[in-house]
Amino acid sequence: SSSLEDGELVGMGLRVSVSPLQIAMYIILVLLGILGNTTVIGVIGRSVFVERGRGQNSDIIIINMALSNLLVSVMRNTLLVISDIGLELYSSKEWCQFLMGVWVWLRSVNVWSTLFLSAFHLQTLRRVAPNIGTLRTPRGLPNTLLLNLAFIWFLNFLYSIPAYIFSTNGNVNTTETLMLVSSTTRPLLGCVWNFPYSFSGLSYATTSMVIHETLPIILMVFTNVGSLYTLYTHGRTSVKGAPVMKRVPAERRAAKVILALIMLFIVSWGTSIISVNYFNYNRGSSAEFLLVIARFANIIFIAMSPMVLAVGHRRLRSFIKSFLSH
Repeated sequence: SSSLEDGELVGMGLRVSVSPLQIAMYIILVLLGILGNTTVIGVIGRSVFVERGRGQNSDIIIINMALSNLLVSVMRNTLLVISDIGLELYSSKEWCQFLMGVWVWLRSVNVWSTLFLSAFHLQTLRRVAPNIGTLRTPRGLPNTLLLNLAFIWFLNFLYSIPAYIFSTNGNVNTTETLMLVSSTTRPLLGCVWNFPYSFSGLSYATTSMVIHETLPIILMVFTNVGSLYTLYTHGRTSVKGAPVMKRVPAERRAAKVILALIMLFIVSWGTSIISVNYFNYNRGSSAEFLLVIARFANIIFIAMSPMVLAVGHRRLRSFIKSFLSH
């Protein structure tokens, strides 16, 4: 019903009214996320799988991150847009279990894939004078790297299993009592958490917040500080008996782009953590406002990361210039 008051409890849970301007802004961000990440996958993917371009390892990690961004946009954010424009969407218990599991899985992969990009770049920078083999992969794909990425997807699939088990569809008397950054910052399709006890639900939320949501941010901060320190060291000194790293200026530019990317993620993800966990543990008069903030924070990184990548990635930059010129 369009006459719902702010925060009124309905069958879909706690529903917060959204202004037309907010809906328009959200639709724009969702479209940017889909188009931008599709472009990243297409352009860089062509370089990796067709042209066997330089910097293959880092490009594969970027493709993996963009793929997780795109899937989150398609599988969840587009459904939010459909709900916002007035269509009431509901699902069966089986569909809710499937969707909640997929949402947790994709969002979790998104977090750890972003951390993996930061950690990989730090490890690359620590090579004082990378040889040709570390910069180019002549034939085939790097099996170790692909196994690491597959491991990320598999571990987060295991983490998403409770979302499948403890989810259900709400009825007219059901209200949202628990939200997680990795799955939902608002009810969607009538799907809600259904833990047997409130304590078990809060325990899962707390474990998720500490291990899955907060830990990656802390590790991202350390990896980025390490990257900047390594670049600073390479810029001032050279290792005795080793050639000076000629790629330091290029690596410094790449480090700045990755730093901006990770900082964007930290701000958006951190805002979501604060907002959603305020809802879980405190509620109060500002809970509704914070859920709106969390909703936009969740999409900011997905929408803006392709633009940040385009600044520092030569192929993306040249593709965009070519597209705009035509």
